[in-house]
Amino acid sequence: MRIAIVGGTGAFGRALAKRLHEIGKDEILIGSRDAERAQASAAEIGVTGGRNEEIVTDADIVVLAVKSNATLETASELAAAIGTTPILCVASDLRFSDAGVLPGRHQGSLAEEVARVVRAPVASGLQSFAAANLSEGDPGDALICGGDDRAKELSLELAGRVAERAIDVGPLENSRALEGMTAVILNVNKHYKAHAGIRLTGLP
Repeated sequence: MRIAIVGGTGAFGRALAKRLHEIGKDEILIGSRDAERAQASAAEIGVTGGRNEEIVTDADIVVLAVKSNATLETASELAAAIGTTPILCVASDLRFSDAGVLPGRHQGSLAEEVARVVRAPVASGLQSFAAANLSEGDPGDALICGGDDRAKELSLELAGRVAERAIDVGPLENSRALEGMTAVILNVNKHYKAHAGIRLTGLP
């Protein structure tokens, strides 16, 4: 599988690229708005790097791993280049307050908004993962949701590479819960000084 990671120079994107490269089953490309930065990061990992518009061409799946405040703008900018290639959105809209980390919105999800600005089918997942979990090789279960069978199938396949299990948790609307769960996990990690993930019990 040819996996293009938009935002691959950030902490999460780099960790995901590195882990997938170590597993060795896929062709990994990492992108940035700055081609030189992407190429430098890619060289350190041992993968291919380039401008975002370049790496999404001919990809089997695009992982949208930019920061949440840049997710919609980036998706809109790349919509034409991505075309109908399935997207996995891993971002969460969060709000940071004195009381702790809070969900950034009360209605809808970031992934649903991405789906409205691109032609490509969108799945959502990996919000319970941190870069440290990927680096340490113990991220727990990967929860994936989406309304398009192909986008979900590819996202589950990708997630299954790096997670203990990749679990289908329903339609794209459930990204609202997954993105909100990120706030819960960040608060737990801060309080307990940990890198917590999620594991579901009772599954065969």
